[in-house]
Amino acid sequence: MMSSVQMSGRDELLERFLDASSRGDVETVSVLMSQSRQLLNRRGEQGWTALMLAARNGHYEVAKVLLSNGCDTSITNRSGQTAADVAQFWGHRHVARLLAGSCDHSRDLHHLLPSRAAEEPDTYFNRELLDRKSDKRSDSEWLAAKQASPETVFILFHQLNPLVSSRAEDAEDGRPDMRLCKLRAPAVQELLKNSDTVVVFLGVEQQETGDGLLAWFALDTEDDPTELLKAEDPGRFFLPGAMPGLLRLSDDDAGVVAQARSVLAWHSRYRFCPTCGSSTKVEEGGYKRTCLRAGCRSLQGVHNTCYPRVDPVVIMLVLHPDGNQCLLGRKKIFPPGMFSCLAGFVEPGEALEAAVRREVLEESGVQVGPVQYMSSQAWPMPSCLMIGCHCVALTTDIKVDESEIEEARWFTRQQVIDTLVKDKRAVFSMPPRQAIAHYLLKHWTGFNANL
Repeated sequence: MMSSVQMSGRDELLERFLDASSRGDVETVSVLMSQSRQLLNRRGEQGWTALMLAARNGHYEVAKVLLSNGCDTSITNRSGQTAADVAQFWGHRHVARLLAGSCDHSRDLHHLLPSRAAEEPDTYFNRELLDRKSDKRSDSEWLAAKQASPETVFILFHQLNPLVSSRAEDAEDGRPDMRLCKLRAPAVQELLKNSDTVVVFLGVEQQETGDGLLAWFALDTEDDPTELLKAEDPGRFFLPGAMPGLLRLSDDDAGVVAQARSVLAWHSRYRFCPTCGSSTKVEEGGYKRTCLRAGCRSLQGVHNTCYPRVDPVVIMLVLHPDGNQCLLGRKKIFPPGMFSCLAGFVEPGEALEAAVRREVLEESGVQVGPVQYMSSQAWPMPSCLMIGCHCVALTTDIKVDESEIEEARWFTRQQVIDTLVKDKRAVFSMPPRQAIAHYLLKHWTGFNANL
């Protein structure tokens, strides 16, 4: 009688062990294994071991724990399949490779990374309408002549919001419904006389003028100049808020605004010397601020505190080791149902690949192996450079940092495609086409740029 009771207890323990392996419960598997090592290679009533069940359901972490405790990978079920055969049959290639005995699992994952596009993508905010002509920034006489020229184009900002006019007729046919206002010298003369107006030389457009160069400048004013401009065109207004307002511009206008807004944002934050706190003056066409205090250390040698800054941000699409899923997250500020790629700032002294791995781990608890750069995007909110990457996960269990993101989930390739084509079966929404996250997702699915 005692033997029968003991056997029943062992069977119950085995059943719990197999169930935990099947569900991917790493903690329970580890606890039960510590209580009885004999569970490791025992079969259940159907002839399956814990490793086979983990392989059947794609639980990479459970399989790794079982292997680290000496699990026998050669055991077969009643159909003659090993755990590796089971994983391969059910499409869990990452588990199959693990069971095949790869000494460096990450080396086998590079093939999951999609190749980069043959042509550079024409990403929103990246359109280069102007030749920046940086060699002219230090030519004060040339800049003054251009500012006085009646052909020169001025774009105006107030509190970093660009002056635009609405094009209702274009909104009806799906084209961008905001036009960047291009002012001429007579309209901005009063603003140019104001010492508080920041002037930035943006570059030149190849058009026929006196010297063949049509110059563009950006102006930013502290005082609201709406009343000053209203008489000329009452339909003009300053486009409020960076998002989603700036996404309503044409690609050409967006490229100009990305440059102008980023530099103007720097001026709004660095009006005093970061080294000594003294006042500064604007030089080199708006691309340098020089301290006015003689003897300041920023005037000696090379000091990048004097020049506009760019903040590098990695944004990455994390690919599941099975090659058919991707990891997306959502922040509380996102519209309901929207998920996007994970992203984060690059820290000082950190390589891009290291930043990708650190940010993914911090935000989702997922470890990343191979990283591949795809494309970049200027993001003038206020002056970021989004560095788009694809990367492959080494682990699949998610544990979000709720201070960073609200939720993270694995989505299948088909679910991403459903969202891209706006299928009624779509289970989430993604960022608009203007965001590099949209490009990263679309490129992974294999769709062309005309989708």
